[in-house]
Amino acid sequence: MKDILVVEELKLLNYLPKMSNPHLLIAGSIAIDTIETPNEQRENVLGGSVTYALAASSRYCPISVVGIIGSDFPDIGRNLYRNLAENLDDLQEVDGRTFRWGGRYHPNWNDRDTLYTDLGVFADYSPVLSDINKNVKTALLANIHPALQQTIIDQCNAEMIVLDTMNLWIETTRDLLDTVLKHVTVLLVNESEAELLTGISNPQKAGQQLMEYGIKKVVVKLGSHGAILIDEENQIHIGAYPVKNVIDPTGAGDVFAGTFAAVLNSGGTAKEALVQASALASVCVEGFGVEKILECDKDEINKRISYINTTLGL
Repeated sequence: MKDILVVEELKLLNYLPKMSNPHLLIAGSIAIDTIETPNEQRENVLGGSVTYALAASSRYCPISVVGIIGSDFPDIGRNLYRNLAENLDDLQEVDGRTFRWGGRYHPNWNDRDTLYTDLGVFADYSPVLSDINKNVKTALLANIHPALQQTIIDQCNAEMIVLDTMNLWIETTRDLLDTVLKHVTVLLVNESEAELLTGISNPQKAGQQLMEYGIKKVVVKLGSHGAILIDEENQIHIGAYPVKNVIDPTGAGDVFAGTFAAVLNSGGTAKEALVQASALASVCVEGFGVEKILECDKDEINKRISYINTTLGL
C-alpha cells in the first residue's frame, strides 16, 4: 500500500524492531487551510501538523494517528489518512467543523499573518489513547498547545518522545511548556524559538542550555542555513538543499519533525534523521499542502540526501 523509502545509507526494510508495537504515534492538529502566498491563493488545503508529519513519516514506519476531525472533513482527507496511517483508533470524529486556519505570507516568505483561526471541534478536544497506542516505541508531539502535549505524555509509555513547538506557546504558556520539556527526549525548534527559550542568540549554545531540561537531543533549524543537532556525543551541522521555487512554506517544520522522528523510530542514526528530515522539508515547500511530499519519488529524495550529505560540518 505504501512505498517505504529505502536509501543507500539507511536500509529500513531490513530493520526489524524488537518491539510489540513499533509504531510512531503522531499527536497534533488536523486542519483545513486557506493559504495566500505572494503568487497564489488556495482554499480547502488539507493541513495541520498531523497531516504534514504523516505524509512524510509514513514512508519509513507504521504510524498511529491521534487527533480530531469534524463531520465536514472531506473524503479526500479521509482517504489520505486511511492510506497512510496504519492505526486510526485514536482519530476522533465528532459533529461540527474541522479546525480551520487561514494565513497570508509576506513577499519575503519568512513572515506571515494569521487571517483567521476557527478551532471548531478542536476547541474542546481532549485526546484519549487506546491501549495499543499507550505502548508505542516513539511518540511525536507535533505543534499543539502544551496542555494537550502533556495529556499525551501522561498516558503514553513511549521510549522516546519527540516534541515540536512554536513561538506562540513559548510566549503565552511558558510554565506549561517548561513542564512538558522535562519529559522530552528530542526537541525540535527553529533559531528564534531557541533564543526565546534561552535568551541566547547563538544556536549551538542555546541548544546546549536546552539540554539542561534533561533533553537528550536538540535540533535547531536554521532555515536556508540548514540545521544543527546537539547531543552529549555530537554537534552535527548540515546545510540546506537549495530550493529554486518556493510555492508554500506551510508545514515544512511538521514534515521535518515527522521524518526525523520516523527515522529514529526505525533504527536510523541522529545524522541520518537530520539529513533526511531536511531533504523532505525541502520537497514540502515546492507545493501546496502535502501534494509534493506524496508525489516525490525515491530518486529525487535520494538526490537531495546526497547533496545535504556534502554539506556536513559546515
